[in-house]
Amino acid sequence: MHSLEVDNADLLAGEVTEARLFKLRLRVLLLTLWACPLLRTALAGKESPDYFQHGAVGIAWEAWKSRLGAASGKWFDEKPVLMTGKSLLRIWFVRHTLSQYRSATAHLLWKTWNLLPFVDFPVRTLSFTEGMDSDRAQEMETDGSKLEQNIVQPPAVDSSSGGESVKNGETVITEGKAKIIFPSANEVFYNPVQQFNRDLTCAVITEFARLQLSSKRIQIAVPGEEDVSKVVVDLSKEGKEDESEPALTGDEDPKVAAVGEVCQDGLRVLEALAASGLRSLRFAKEVPGLRSVVANDVSSKAVELISQNIQLNDMDHLVTASLSDARMLMYRHKAAKDLFDVIDLDPYGSPSMFLDAAVQAVSEGGLLCVTCTDMAVMAGNSGETCYSKYGAMSIKAKYCHEMALRIILHSLDLRANCYQRYIVPLLSVSADFYIRVFVRVFSGQAKVKASASKQAFVYNCVGCGSFHFQRLGKLVNNGSNIAYKAASGPPVEPSCEHCHQRHQLGGPMWAEPLHDAGFVQRVLSAVGSNPGRFRTSQRIQGILSMAIEELSDVPLYYTLDNLSKTIRCNSPSLLQFRSALLHAGYRVSLSHACKNAIKTDAPSSVIWDIMRCWEKLNPVKRERLSENCPAACILSVEPKLQVSFTVRVDANPNSRKQGLKRFQLNPEPNWGPKARAKAGGGISSSLQEKRRLHQDKRKACAEGTDGSHLKNFPCKRFREGNCSLGDHCRYSHETESERGSTELV
Repeated sequence: MHSLEVDNADLLAGEVTEARLFKLRLRVLLLTLWACPLLRTALAGKESPDYFQHGAVGIAWEAWKSRLGAASGKWFDEKPVLMTGKSLLRIWFVRHTLSQYRSATAHLLWKTWNLLPFVDFPVRTLSFTEGMDSDRAQEMETDGSKLEQNIVQPPAVDSSSGGESVKNGETVITEGKAKIIFPSANEVFYNPVQQFNRDLTCAVITEFARLQLSSKRIQIAVPGEEDVSKVVVDLSKEGKEDESEPALTGDEDPKVAAVGEVCQDGLRVLEALAASGLRSLRFAKEVPGLRSVVANDVSSKAVELISQNIQLNDMDHLVTASLSDARMLMYRHKAAKDLFDVIDLDPYGSPSMFLDAAVQAVSEGGLLCVTCTDMAVMAGNSGETCYSKYGAMSIKAKYCHEMALRIILHSLDLRANCYQRYIVPLLSVSADFYIRVFVRVFSGQAKVKASASKQAFVYNCVGCGSFHFQRLGKLVNNGSNIAYKAASGPPVEPSCEHCHQRHQLGGPMWAEPLHDAGFVQRVLSAVGSNPGRFRTSQRIQGILSMAIEELSDVPLYYTLDNLSKTIRCNSPSLLQFRSALLHAGYRVSLSHACKNAIKTDAPSSVIWDIMRCWEKLNPVKRERLSENCPAACILSVEPKLQVSFTVRVDANPNSRKQGLKRFQLNPEPNWGPKARAKAGGGISSSLQEKRRLHQDKRKACAEGTDGSHLKNFPCKRFREGNCSLGDHCRYSHETESERGSTELV
């Protein structure tokens, strides 16, 4: 204990040997561990921010000082350093402390006191300099500032999304109302581009909470939202969506659920794959009416980071960190009393392995939020892989993004049907490099029987892109009874009627509406009336406006550029093509999933008649068309429909007239999916080298080089065993073992 008798000025000025400083830290560490029971008693009864000077806490603090006073010299003079329990613990937690002691003791502090010493205020050193000459005092203050730099503390950051360095590459990131400490190493996954995803989820859960709590006579208070009486539609009443009731009557004393407070009758939320815990913290700080939020992850590093971030945001009363396999956690909550009202699944890649557990762990009428980022699989690049994960065959087509939405909805409904449950989509969005769906899950044997009639296959022509739907089942109404039967088909001939090419078969997929228009309108109204709530409010309004305008009973879409490309002519404007369909008596809309999309209930024969009429106004050189190409086959038939391309006023949708932000530019360099988090962090050198080698390889070849640099890339056809070029191939035919031996040499 006598080794603690170090002059404070010498300590701050750096005039202590390394050996003596190590002994000092070691003894303070042992002293801290020895004092845990007493400090626990003191911290449990804190009554004010300066809790070591009041009541029972002050008595405990004085008792501890008396036990330390004889051994600690000047630590407790008349003008002591402002030292709380946490600042004393920081003596051993400066940067040069041995990492194994720091980790072990930090874990002990968290388990014993629910206290994290590495996110706190710095030790004040001003009192050491009083009574000394000015030069010495200035020198000591300078050295003291260096000492404070070794203490990890969260800096003040701007309220907008961004970050500042903390220590060892760690960064404090602020998004919405939450802030998190994030490591520079790639040990925990975080993608800032998905802020739109998180903002939209907060908006959807807020309106879902409003609907759910209204039946319990509870209002929610959203910061920035006007205090108006909203009309609530109970979506749990199937077939009675037109019935509405006022949220509260004036004679009652309403309960109000505020943001950041525990609502005993509120929603139980699970973020099954939390990573940094940012999404859970945003729920707690931005969504009112919550009872609890569980932030779960299977990575111990992630859970440690979640615990830190919960303390940083002072949300330990509402958010709980959980270290568990997401599937096992959800399976353990299948009992009725343990079900979650909201389950959020946002995995890296495919969520398929979590869907079975999720549809069982969500409450009756509960909300399931699912993100898929494996778009290469769902958009047709690997149809067999899509079938193994989602039970549906994806195909390459221009409507691939909407097809991906319908595939995940089909998979969710199929999983739910196994347990006599079914889904009702509230909102389905394709944005950037991922898709996001919000569905409610209900139970009911009769509704489950109708699920087959909600699924369909699609026949897609590989030549002209025409498509036709084939339902799996059909409902036959026999008076008071409904019979469920298999559908009849197929709807097409062996070859396409327009271009005589073959068909591809995709699916099965969800063939019912993707959105609930009433719910989407509620979310849109809430975001529009409170635009400052989210940073991406403009884009949310644009996407939701387009979702409402979409034809709900028309699956998939055509694209203007692909229609024009098929017949090799110039493309009509969007308003001209929409006007032609409206003049012909058909309905038409845009799609949020694609900028040039045309959703219409017009048959494919009408679509190609319009394009034939357009080609007559903008003729192509037919002599250049091969006899069997799709363009020649389509244009060889005279149009049966007289088409007018005069632009109609109603051809321009409201979302386009208002100039809403519907499709954004890439928000940052290297935008898109990030590298998967891994133990130890960092991105593998092989991945970085692969990125460097592939950078501009085609551009370099196009600029007139001899292509010798392409020998650095393996030949895909050779790897598959069907490259016939041999030594004349521009790519490498070396095997992996040969390349490895070459690198060793």
